[in-house]
Amino acid sequence: MEEGEGGAREPGAGIPRVDPYGFERPEDFDYVSYEEFFSRYLVILTRRAIKWSKLLKGNNGIGKSLKVKRYIRKGIPNEHRALIWMIVSGAQANMEQNPGYYNKLLEGEKSDTLVEAIKTDMNRTFPDNVQFRKTADPCLQQTLYNVLVAYGHHNKTVGYCQGMNFIAGYLILITKNEEESFWLLDALIGRILPDYYSPAMMGLKTDQEVLGELVRKKVPAVAELMDRHGVMWTLIVSRWFICLFIDILPVETVLRIWDCLFYEGSKIIFRVALALIKQHQAFILEATNLPDICDKFKQITRGTFVTECHTFMQKIFTEPGSLSMATVNKLRETCRAKLVAQGSVNNI
Repeated sequence: MEEGEGGAREPGAGIPRVDPYGFERPEDFDYVSYEEFFSRYLVILTRRAIKWSKLLKGNNGIGKSLKVKRYIRKGIPNEHRALIWMIVSGAQANMEQNPGYYNKLLEGEKSDTLVEAIKTDMNRTFPDNVQFRKTADPCLQQTLYNVLVAYGHHNKTVGYCQGMNFIAGYLILITKNEEESFWLLDALIGRILPDYYSPAMMGLKTDQEVLGELVRKKVPAVAELMDRHGVMWTLIVSRWFICLFIDILPVETVLRIWDCLFYEGSKIIFRVALALIKQHQAFILEATNLPDICDKFKQITRGTFVTECHTFMQKIFTEPGSLSMATVNKLRETCRAKLVAQGSVNNI
């Protein structure tokens, strides 16, 4: 949009149609309120960037400390994101300990079934991102293919599972580096997300049940609504877990969640889910049937609450109240045992 003769600019005209990561904004995108939010957020980003530069120039490095945790919760500037993710997730150390390993995987023999499964998903990965189009130069599809094929041969138990393409795609957009994306994917799938992508997906099923238990404790009215209508959590939240909120929440918000995920681990996913549910409790409780509940859960992942990522991130640490990894692990044990028992009964 051009500026008028008097130099006045239409509201929202400063926001390009394609975002900084290559995603085209949807048709119904609210440019005006986003510009309003972004002008405020830019001030925060600038301030954080200065603080991060000082921290990285210091001699203490990026270890586990309350200061680093606080800085990460307030957001990692994009120019430092790849480096910090690599360090705090352990991916950097793994990469340094295994020089040449990634290339060896690419040069090795390939499983036809794995290659076929990955190729099938290539064009389905971010059709709304200009960098993943065949016409793009460079086209990130080849990079994505390499990372997924290498990972499938590195972790044969998992191989390739739908959802991994989106996660690897985001990693590539941030790191702009194939090998780093591979090691970050390994950190996520191998360590941070226990057993989400294995064939039985036991970790994923367990964590969906854990969320159900946490909602029962912290937002009982919503748990009661779900029970009354016989709605299983997997129907509502499986994509939140499998795709780590990609294509569910706005890009900038997803990246802020991932900042904490790499540093604090998988309990962040529960914090995000609980904050969304708690914040919109009254709205969810208006639902009167199953389709209605599903629709309400879609709607709560849109709008200013999730777009304003800085405030949203503050909310995920206050709204759900205390949530320790010990609590999560205890619930995981009981939920997993219940699923195993159900499975063995179902298999008789």
